[in-house]
Amino acid sequence: MSDSDFPLVQFMRDGFDPVGELGRIRAEHPVFPMEIPGDQTVYLVTRWEDVRAVLGDHERFSNDFAGVIGLGSNQEDPGGLGFRDPPEHTRLRKFLTPEFTVRRLRRLEPRIEAMVDEALDRIEAKGAESMPVDLFEEFALPIPSLVVCELLGVPYDERAGFVKISKDRFDFTAGPEASLQAINDAMTYLTELVARERQNPGDGLLGQLLRDHGDELDDRTLASMADGLLTGGHDTSTSMLALGTLWLLQNPEQAAKVREVDGYVNDVVEELLRYMSVVQVAFPRFARQDLELHGVPIKKGELVLCSLIGANRDPAALGEDADEIRPGRDVSHLAFGHGIHRCIGAPLAQMEMRIAFRALLRRFPALRVAGEVPFRELAIVYGVKELPVAW
Repeated sequence: MSDSDFPLVQFMRDGFDPVGELGRIRAEHPVFPMEIPGDQTVYLVTRWEDVRAVLGDHERFSNDFAGVIGLGSNQEDPGGLGFRDPPEHTRLRKFLTPEFTVRRLRRLEPRIEAMVDEALDRIEAKGAESMPVDLFEEFALPIPSLVVCELLGVPYDERAGFVKISKDRFDFTAGPEASLQAINDAMTYLTELVARERQNPGDGLLGQLLRDHGDELDDRTLASMADGLLTGGHDTSTSMLALGTLWLLQNPEQAAKVREVDGYVNDVVEELLRYMSVVQVAFPRFARQDLELHGVPIKKGELVLCSLIGANRDPAALGEDADEIRPGRDVSHLAFGHGIHRCIGAPLAQMEMRIAFRALLRRFPALRVAGEVPFRELAIVYGVKELPVAW
């Protein structure tokens, strides 16, 4: 690997695994300075303890992207909880937290099961006509969008259009302009949906928030919060469903246990989350003040990147088998981040995967990979481009 590759090393993979260079950096450089265009230095943190320390320290590290870089009045604020500091982050998160308790999410479980079964019905029908079937396109991609629709309360007759917007915003093959247009389309739609929900609140999350806190949330803020849930819950869950399925098909003894042993899927899901770490780096952190990390000076305003895949494969914290999947491993992972910015939708994502993996493997016990599986390259959210299967 050349010196010019170092600014990208945190986004590079070799199949499921981080490239070996990331492990060398973790072993030799706890805080690794990297030069990026514009004569800027960013600091890559890769060890378990250090990543937890940075992500858990909102007093010394800021998430306020717009405030730090100084967006002008004509530039779009990125929005979402991931780019907010307390007290604004605390104010907004308190509205969402009650909606993501396990008790509240149980009401979604029957609908998620039904959506998964409907996707499997379509796959079975398509497979009867032709194989292989692209499981990425037919299973991993639509289910997270439909779950977000159910969560937010998107009307049934508008879900197909919303699913297309969700898909297009993460499809970079058409170029950045198309993706940006899809992001704008999503915000336009969500702002209009919030305005309608304010007039006649439904049973979804938007309606509930408007009933409980309508006077405290303007339409734009609530639409931005909904967009943050879409951003955080769509591409990540899609990648996990595809990568997790691929690993299970490559490990049939594990697939059989998921299919046959009650509760085993819970352990598998947690290990897959750690092992895959599809979100390769956490939201960027900016130093609030001049500070030192492992003796490396970092100036106020400089950027720190926390490698989640590096931390989740750190043998110092997880043992020498950190690069292997061991369901039931007694170590909490950092796939959802850590601290006040830990992913608020984690319980929903975990439920979604538990339901989807088990239903898929039970419906198609002879499922197998039926072609080459191309992986994404240099992706913030790692995954596959397609997953051809047959049975």
